[in-house]
Amino acid sequence: MYIPTQNGIEKVVHSVRYTEAAPPDTLAELVHCFWWLQTDMLLPSDFHYHVLPDACVDIVFDLSSRRIATIMTPYTTSTTLNLGKSFRYVGIRLLPGVWRDDIANVVGGHVDVSQIGTQQIAEVYDRLCGRSSFAQQKVLVQFTKNLTAENVIAPNKYITMILDQLDTIHTVADMAHVVNLSPRQLQRIFKQMIGFSPHDFLKVVRLQQSFNQHYLTIYTDQSHFIRSFRRITGYTPKSYAGTFDV
Repeated sequence: MYIPTQNGIEKVVHSVRYTEAAPPDTLAELVHCFWWLQTDMLLPSDFHYHVLPDACVDIVFDLSSRRIATIMTPYTTSTTLNLGKSFRYVGIRLLPGVWRDDIANVVGGHVDVSQIGTQQIAEVYDRLCGRSSFAQQKVLVQFTKNLTAENVIAPNKYITMILDQLDTIHTVADMAHVVNLSPRQLQRIFKQMIGFSPHDFLKVVRLQQSFNQHYLTIYTDQSHFIRSFRRITGYTPKSYAGTFDV
């Protein structure tokens, strides 16, 4: 099972909350979680959020001001976002490969949209504003179901097969074997499904796995783990654990 982690709030930061809620079983093949990131009070300085790569696409609603949504596409390395001193975000984290549009041209960035499929974002925004997180989750569930009905998002059989067998996959060749494709075929469809190569996908997934299991079950040795972790996050594992609330 793939459990992507976001833990980018520094330990020294207070009055910023990040919470997640699991989707209903009917959406479990599409959504990893619904999430909330918000301040409890005006911060004394701008908040910088450290985003780990996870190969997911996020649909983000900024409830502080704008009646649009932002599509956050997958990254291959960590990025830091300046969110200011006061904010309130609600989001849907889609599992890898679920987003149907070709995202290769915008991978590692974000796109602001006023409409997804036939769904008007302003209407969704208005239903989210001023509601409890429980009520907001109901709105997000229905919105996700609407996107599914329009085939904007759909389960991805190839990625599902790969994520279900992560423990047996060590190379891109292993990945190709699991889905019964040649490495060249896998390379081509990964650009469409994820936005980057199978090799980069494997590096991102391994990083995410390292937060939930011992690194020696994923990497060949400690030096390999430290080198890969630092290349993706900009931190050594020790300094990351000392900085963020892991």
